[in-house]
Amino acid sequence: MFTITKEQKVCQIGPWTIGGQPGDNPPLLIASMFHKGDRILEKRKEGKFDRVKAADYIKRQEELSEQTGIPALTAMVANSADEMKRYIDFYTGLSSKPFAVDMWMQDPRVEAVKYVAELGLTDRLLYNSITPWDKDIPGQVAMLKELGVKHVVVQVYDDNDPTPQGRVSSFRRMMDMIGEDNFETILVDTSVMNLPATSFSSVANRLIKEEFGVPVGLASSNGTFMWKAAREMWGDEGFSSMNVAGQAVATMFWCDAIFYGPQVIAPRVFPAVVSAALMLATFVYQETNSLPSNPNHPLYKFFGDFVEKLKAGK
Repeated sequence: MFTITKEQKVCQIGPWTIGGQPGDNPPLLIASMFHKGDRILEKRKEGKFDRVKAADYIKRQEELSEQTGIPALTAMVANSADEMKRYIDFYTGLSSKPFAVDMWMQDPRVEAVKYVAELGLTDRLLYNSITPWDKDIPGQVAMLKELGVKHVVVQVYDDNDPTPQGRVSSFRRMMDMIGEDNFETILVDTSVMNLPATSFSSVANRLIKEEFGVPVGLASSNGTFMWKAAREMWGDEGFSSMNVAGQAVATMFWCDAIFYGPQVIAPRVFPAVVSAALMLATFVYQETNSLPSNPNHPLYKFFGDFVEKLKAGK
């Protein structure tokens, strides 16, 4: 049910191994900061934000990543290249881990990457993202390659075909323009539209892994956070339960990366994803008699005795 017949590509982003067969490597968790509505923002145009809280969020995510074996990075959201430069300086002054730039418009996104290249940090950069709506994908790819970008997110979606197959067709068209060998990591984002449609993205993930063997992921938070009626019905506590359940379920189904939403919720998301990663690894063991090859997998961190019993046939 879970395993893929095609050989799967495994990518290395900084210290983290991404991709491969389901259950082998825990998913990369990608948090957002400085997004619209982020409470640490004070005056976006003036570049003012709560630096103490921002630093605390980054530190807490790194602590959770170290504790659990779940890889994680911060995706910084900005409207302009100048704004993004401030965030890059702030983040890189605090952390040696990889990071992502997350910008909707192509031109300022590429301009921000030029700054990353000037700093000599392209090895640490996850470029988010190349989209079907970008006006010049081949030109963008050429510029990114020239700047030394190694890791990119490719977002896929077909406005005329919102099915899983439409997302696969979108990726085929995108790859015709991007090429298979221009980047070390191509991480596919299969565009979640709402909570139940997360299932379409999950199925698309499997189809893309079966055809191309590349790492895939989704923004399960797009589905959970867009369901605003959930908070009205159940309050903050009920919303939080729904949110982490949605993200955990997404972890179970052919997902190498999850865009989990605001970094402030990391203490709730990590335990949920750990639970799902543990169960997925055991499902795969039952299916294949194989345990994760990643020695930092949560299964080894938290249930070593159980692993030894499995190895012993007990």
